[in-house]
Amino acid sequence: MKRFFDDRQLRHAPARELHNGDWTDHAETVARPRSILSALDDWQPVRDFGREPLRAVHDDAYLDFLEGAHAEWIAAGRTGDAIGYTFPVVRRRALRLDRIDAKLGAYSYDAGTPITAGTWDAAYWSAQTALSALDRIAGGDRSAFALCRPPGHHAGRDYLGGYCYLNNAAIAARRAQALNLGPVAILDIDYHHGNGTQDIFYADPDIFFASIHADPRCDYPFYWGHADETGEGAAIGTTLNLPLPRGTDGAAYRPALDRALAAITRWSARMLILSFGADTFVGDPISHFALERDDYREIAAAIAALDLPTLIVMEGGYAVGELGANVAAFLDGF
Repeated sequence: MKRFFDDRQLRHAPARELHNGDWTDHAETVARPRSILSALDDWQPVRDFGREPLRAVHDDAYLDFLEGAHAEWIAAGRTGDAIGYTFPVVRRRALRLDRIDAKLGAYSYDAGTPITAGTWDAAYWSAQTALSALDRIAGGDRSAFALCRPPGHHAGRDYLGGYCYLNNAAIAARRAQALNLGPVAILDIDYHHGNGTQDIFYADPDIFFASIHADPRCDYPFYWGHADETGEGAAIGTTLNLPLPRGTDGAAYRPALDRALAAITRWSARMLILSFGADTFVGDPISHFALERDDYREIAAAIAALDLPTLIVMEGGYAVGELGANVAAFLDGF
């Protein structure tokens, strides 16, 4: 399986986030990709597919904001990372907003996803990493791994959050559609629900989205990922949410995985995008499942048994000391 990463993804280095009512060191650090890079070798170069595949998923205005936000922050006399503090409680209106603080609130939903001087470059090349791995599959490979960092599955069409800025899995899925690789299914097995991915495809009958994640009644992102969210309009039935309680171990996880895989099979998918988060690990510092390393091998083997061309896109995972070995175990099992 070919593996893709670009060093420009290391330019994003946020210092802190607001968590549980106080400032804390940011969990999504450059140590995460470095742990994975040290555990695996033979990385492939990343191609630049330009901005068009990003525009197929994200609003132009949002992309412009994301590219220029940190410069606006500095121009306003600020220092450090740009982070919002005012968030609309109703659907955002099409307003002209001049102050960077207002824009940050309009295009984000939490105070844990700051924009640094290197965020745009890192997010851009993270998306290009997913596209490069997809291109390998379009060329005939059965699978490929995109070490995407920053991650992407919390980013929506016009918002950032959950450490995510561009939705790498969604960008790859739209590109796969354009290349006639579909029908495309997305399976998200990060600890946290992929709310941005769900939002992007919630009314799209041509993309199937399944997610196995922590119960949002008590875990981030709270407002998405409940079992009664199944799609809307012509897409009712193309979203499957399988929330699980804290403490879920490998044995309790497997029935939900089997249910998701059966749904993907029934949907007759011809291409799978896998949002893989290793924050389901028992030792993850910000998550609360109890999967062990051997569970990753078994989960990966079960997914591989679908026998679909599969793009594996890296999402979360914050037990940095174990992360590289966990990802290697997953890819080995696949």
